[in-house]
Amino acid sequence: MKKHKGILAITLGLSLLLTACGNGGDQAASGASEEKVLRVGATGQSYPFAYKEGEKLQGFDVDVAEAIAAKLGYKIEWHLAEFSGVMGQLETGRIDTVANQVAMTNERKEKFNFSQTYAYAGTQIIVKNDNNDIHSVKDLKGKTVGAVLGSNHTKNLQKQDPNNEINIRTYETQEGTLNDVAYGRIDAYINGRSVLLAQIEKTGLPLKLAGDPITYEEVAFPFQKDEKHDQLRAEFDKVLTELRDNGTLKQLSEKYFKADVTAPIQK
Repeated sequence: MKKHKGILAITLGLSLLLTACGNGGDQAASGASEEKVLRVGATGQSYPFAYKEGEKLQGFDVDVAEAIAAKLGYKIEWHLAEFSGVMGQLETGRIDTVANQVAMTNERKEKFNFSQTYAYAGTQIIVKNDNNDIHSVKDLKGKTVGAVLGSNHTKNLQKQDPNNEINIRTYETQEGTLNDVAYGRIDAYINGRSVLLAQIEKTGLPLKLAGDPITYEEVAFPFQKDEKHDQLRAEFDKVLTELRDNGTLKQLSEKYFKADVTAPIQK
């Protein structure tokens, strides 16, 4: 009888030990599989900020976001939509931030908190290279000007046209806008100075910048105004300072623009 009890005790002990080991293994596997996920919005069509070549999403803002995520131990989950849709997702909490040249405006500051500045943008007019009539906003009266729906550059143009004397034709994406200017379907197009310079070089279309930028703005990552995202924003700021100090931001800028758009624009 004692022998049977001893065998039973040993069996129960082994069973408990194996169960404990099994649970520990499951917990370890579960912990190892858990990843910190950062939900980031972009258009995927904004060359050279956030655009796709094949299935690969790339661009200046994409690289900056990926560098920050890597430093903080996050895996980025990209959410792609047109610009107005991406900003709508941010407002409703479906994503954590946007990496697509979001300018810090007073209107946006009412809705979102922003990281520190990581780039500077100028709203610029572009025309066909044989157009010698358009040099500034005042020359756009009665003209048809392309602009991306919901973009801050569009709003900057509208603010300088209080009497609605400019025919603003909005596009959901940048696709087609440059061709429409080059082939005379519209008189001009307005977007960020840096992106237009990059697009002219890439496409080789007969286009040129018209005059100086009509506004200058700071670009940063927007976040919802809550405790969770305030903490995330603070983490972004810490890493952005590191990336600026070690030259990474400048290197990424020169990779896409052949210039440093991370430094303030000299007026």
